[in-house]
Amino acid sequence: MTARTHRLDAEVRDAMQAVSAAAKKGFGDAALAELVMIRASQLNRCAFCLDMHLGLARGLGVEGRKLDLLDAWEEAGEVYDERERAALALTEAVTVLTDGFVPDAVYEAAAKHFDEARLAHLVALITVINGWNRLMVSRRIPPGGAPW
Repeated sequence: MTARTHRLDAEVRDAMQAVSAAAKKGFGDAALAELVMIRASQLNRCAFCLDMHLGLARGLGVEGRKLDLLDAWEEAGEVYDERERAALALTEAVTVLTDGFVPDAVYEAAAKHFDEARLAHLVALITVINGWNRLMVSRRIPPGGAPW
């Protein structure tokens, strides 16, 4: 088996946590923030982050049906409102950059539902969860495992 480090430098951890906290606070919608972080974690196959953010979402009272259908949100009919759909589409576009850019149409759809400050915080939130996913997946940190 390949040796992997489970170490995460305390300064790096603290900086990531500070960015996460600032993005969540500025975004101002804790429940939607959790849906965004869960969706990115699904795409990145990060069991550690999925476990953590699903628990946080449940604690916030996010409807179980929204959590259950998140992996198929585009096909879930009216389970998600237009604002949630715009945030989830942006999450996927920022997370999966195989085409190299976030499509203008996706960004513009999100801009219809979020003012400039909230949109900037949403992009930061998506970016930081992708960073966390990569830190956990690359080190193969299991659900509930000590990440540092």
